[in-house]
Amino acid sequence: MQESFYKDSIVLLEGVISEITARLEVIRKYKIIHNDRDPIEYVKTRIKSEESMKEKLKRKNLPVNLETALTKIYDAAGIRIICAYIDDVYAVVEMLKTYKDLTVLEEKDYIKNPKPNGYRSYHIVFQTLLDIAGEKHPVNVEIQIRTIAMDFWASLEHQMKYKKSIQNQEMIVEELKRCADEIATTDLNMQTIRNMINGKEE
Repeated sequence: MQESFYKDSIVLLEGVISEITARLEVIRKYKIIHNDRDPIEYVKTRIKSEESMKEKLKRKNLPVNLETALTKIYDAAGIRIICAYIDDVYAVVEMLKTYKDLTVLEEKDYIKNPKPNGYRSYHIVFQTLLDIAGEKHPVNVEIQIRTIAMDFWASLEHQMKYKKSIQNQEMIVEELKRCADEIATTDLNMQTIRNMINGKEE
């Protein structure tokens, strides 16, 4: 059970996810009311499992305890935002940054700078103070923002990473990298077509 490791802090992790997702919902409704496009297709959330957290702490040679998990590892609470277009990804990043009570701890743009295996996504870690019964608690949350195509690719790559004894693994890795590059090109082309439809200059 997650509670056995996170103890009472599970409330903080659930709280920060609820807080951010509520803000995202307000952003989406505000855009629609003002006849603007909703930049978000859908949102996924999760709290990192006890097993995954312990493995990550061990992998990073950190003490396997709750304090380290909440202060040295930033993704105990995670939110994934899926967008249709690349421009939407950056629009969501900028909208989140307008909140003065969200402090950026870490930011990685794997869309402009993909990982060697082809992985693309925008990662940003925020810290916010969660007010519970008059007490303020600092809580971290990692937000990943990506297009539908990037998310589709990442889910398949994730399956391969955690599946043991895969035949032709080297060939699959190469094929995934090729697909990642094709998806990136498609994302850019779709963005260009949408801009042309909307009469925007490239």
